[in-house]
Amino acid sequence: MYSRLFNYRDGDFILRSDCPHDDKALCSSKSVDFRVHRCVLSAASHVFEGMFSLPQPASEDDVIIPIIPLPEPSEVLETVLRFVYPMADPVIATLDELVPVLEAARKYDFLVAVDRLRQRLVARDFLVASPLRVYGIAIQYDLTDEARIASNAALDIAVSEQELHGDLKHVTAYDYHRLVVLREQRARAAIELLKPPRELKCMQCNGRWEKSRDPPRWWADYKERAKEELLLRPTTGVIFTLAFLQRSAHAGCTGCSASILSSWWFFEKLKRDIDDLQPATI
Repeated sequence: MYSRLFNYRDGDFILRSDCPHDDKALCSSKSVDFRVHRCVLSAASHVFEGMFSLPQPASEDDVIIPIIPLPEPSEVLETVLRFVYPMADPVIATLDELVPVLEAARKYDFLVAVDRLRQRLVARDFLVASPLRVYGIAIQYDLTDEARIASNAALDIAVSEQELHGDLKHVTAYDYHRLVVLREQRARAAIELLKPPRELKCMQCNGRWEKSRDPPRWWADYKERAKEELLLRPTTGVIFTLAFLQRSAHAGCTGCSASILSSWWFFEKLKRDIDDLQPATI
């Protein structure tokens, strides 16, 4: 069966999918033939450039098009070829789709495909949903920049809440330790910033002279819960949300809600200081 997308009449060789033994006579019934151009693949891949530079055996019939059997499934080859040919990039909706395509693109040295897949790997949707898995994939394929980006994204989710996937088997103890150290360093540094300025007051809590130098009552609750949250997720994603602040307001006096609202300048600075903490990645 020929590919509907890659079946060029002037194609001068065929890539045949689903041939696990690299034997065109022993391919799967699901095999698909991709009739493509030697010049395109040679320009895109050093592997194919080297392959085509080798002397080719003489054919009894010059009309016969050479067939190259490949073990990859047809959907993987088609996705790789879509990156190589001048057409719209394929839609890769899941990491399950991305990994085998990245594997094939690296195997055959399709640099343009590898570069596009690296960009897709650290797209926001993957980083938000599965940052630890993205980190594992980046480590597996020695993608240093992507591993750093994923290490930062992984801070937003507690370790126990992150997906346990087979891709993490490729993460060594050394690489996992770097994640743990990053998390602990940022948690300690963020907690150290939880210090109320003298200007942080509540008209009711601090109305009496003997209480005027104390922080407002809501602060003790906020600080304790913020410490617990930062140990789980050393980022600003939770501790400045309205729901988080409301709980501290309820723990204080009747004037603490107004105090929290009027302390926006303090929370804004605290958030900025935590966000700016270094190191931000492994």
